[in-house]
Amino acid sequence: MCRFRLPVILYFIFFTKAALSCIVQAVFLPLPVVVIQQDTLKENQILFNGRIWRNLYYMVEGDQFLFSREFLPGSLTIRGKTFSNIYLKYDIFMDEVLTPADQGGILQLNKEMVDSFSLFFQNKSYLFIRLQEDSLKRSSRYFNVLYKGKTVLYVSYRKKIDKLAVEGKYDKFYQLIRIYFVKDNIFSQIDNKGDLIRILVEYKGMIKKYIKNNELDVSKKEPESFVPVIRYYDSISR
Repeated sequence: MCRFRLPVILYFIFFTKAALSCIVQAVFLPLPVVVIQQDTLKENQILFNGRIWRNLYYMVEGDQFLFSREFLPGSLTIRGKTFSNIYLKYDIFMDEVLTPADQGGILQLNKEMVDSFSLFFQNKSYLFIRLQEDSLKRSSRYFNVLYKGKTVLYVSYRKKIDKLAVEGKYDKFYQLIRIYFVKDNIFSQIDNKGDLIRILVEYKGMIKKYIKNNELDVSKKEPESFVPVIRYYDSISR
């Protein structure tokens, strides 16, 4: 029986020594060096500049976000540097932009560093820019750019809280929009086509005829319905 066991034992010894040699070599081989590019560090420092966001209004019915309470795909430009393919959501109650942080947290971006951002929702892209305080004589906010030519059309989305709106017990979020027409660097809030025509009074007849001939329904409910009229005005104005 020994003559059958001996080769097995020798084979085991040989295999064990060979495996041990490989293990030793693997342990003492130099590890690959991971080099983090300085530019990447700088980009991360720019992007992840802000503070941890906490939801202070979780007891209010509804939510404080534009379009969706979920993070949406988009892009972000901070001090001239654009970051694409990131996820954002826009808190229009506090007028803050949020992005996912490490370990499941949420980061509120530093507004003073944000130039613009975009959100992609239901097959449509929405561009928002931050206007400086002196543009509207108030604190800076983000505005959706609907049209930009000789003149500009902005929309400001907001949410407010209706106190005890649900069964007299719970508060509830509700949404507001404000539309601003900018001509010669003057911001004018408009709510209907009458407001717009009064601003463009020198072309009043032509604009009213254009709206009628094209059967345009211009309404605050659809802010984009102002765009064809404004584009037409830009095409005929001197």
